[in-house]
Amino acid sequence: MTREFLYEALRSHRLGVLASLSETGRPEAALVGIAVTSGLEIVFDTVTSSRKYANIRADSRVALVIGWKHEISIQYEGDARELSAAVADDVYREAYYAVFPEGRERTAGWAGLTHFVVRPTWIRYSNFNPPAMVEEMRF
Repeated sequence: MTREFLYEALRSHRLGVLASLSETGRPEAALVGIAVTSGLEIVFDTVTSSRKYANIRADSRVALVIGWKHEISIQYEGDARELSAAVADDVYREAYYAVFPEGRERTAGWAGLTHFVVRPTWIRYSNFNPPAMVEEMRF
């Protein structure tokens, strides 16, 4: 399994389930719209009033499950960082807007909307169709 293979597999999806930890250590999950960069980073948006926002600000470790049709899925663990207003972070927002063009309007019009980028620490690709393929990559 190569990084290019994972990139193509990830970018074929627009949704993922994001898991984060509450401040009491309880797991919480949310469906998020995702975009992927060539560096296998995941970009998503959320509002600052959401549970996931507070959770990630307190503990940046997150996990995602992406894809589940036809017994093919990607498990993804990483560290999330809120994007700043810095020009350097625009590349991540642009990656998100390429998948979700309406995201520009949300960013302009929704109070408290922000974006996060997740850098992977571990990814597992699972395809249980014959011949089955389950492979992991650590970063």
